[in-house]
Amino acid sequence: MSAARGFASTSSTSTAADAVADASGDITIGRIGPARGVRGDVFVEPWTDDPDVRFAPGSVLRTEPSEAGPLTVDVASSAGGKLVIRFSGVADRPSAEALRGVRLVIAESERPPLDDPDEYYASDLVGLDAFRTDGAPLGSVRDVVDIAGAYYLVLAIDARERLVPFVASIVPTVDLDARRVVIDPPPGLFEL
Repeated sequence: MSAARGFASTSSTSTAADAVADASGDITIGRIGPARGVRGDVFVEPWTDDPDVRFAPGSVLRTEPSEAGPLTVDVASSAGGKLVIRFSGVADRPSAEALRGVRLVIAESERPPLDDPDEYYASDLVGLDAFRTDGAPLGSVRDVVDIAGAYYLVLAIDARERLVPFVASIVPTVDLDARRVVIDPPPGLFEL
């Protein structure tokens, strides 16, 4: 059985849901959705494993676009299993609706350090150059996806997206400093 590699999100562990760092080094931890009610509450789609910490009352969050913020969490709750937030100064539905689609961001440096050498932030892998074990280039990692609890690197090979299981036997080397991964594909992996 192949050893699985793990992922950490922007605040905790076990998911690849963190967004890719943008040019400024910011990581998206959530996106504001539709307004809820008439008092300025909004639904927020969290992209972090620990929304209770990231979206705790008093948290000040930068935004993308930056003109929309910063936003300070006044109240955080849930409704129907969804995160609902009221930001300070957003007091009515029109103000809340104006925030729809705004991304909530933190600096990449605000992520906690990872203690496990086989655990990675998905955003750190996107953009790495991929090579076969013989040194032949495969392209770059375009995305990391979670499919039914298994993680895959998404590569563009021969103008088609290919999924590479992110397990140690197939991806034996991840070198973040050199910005590369080495892939030892089993027979037929790229022929499907």
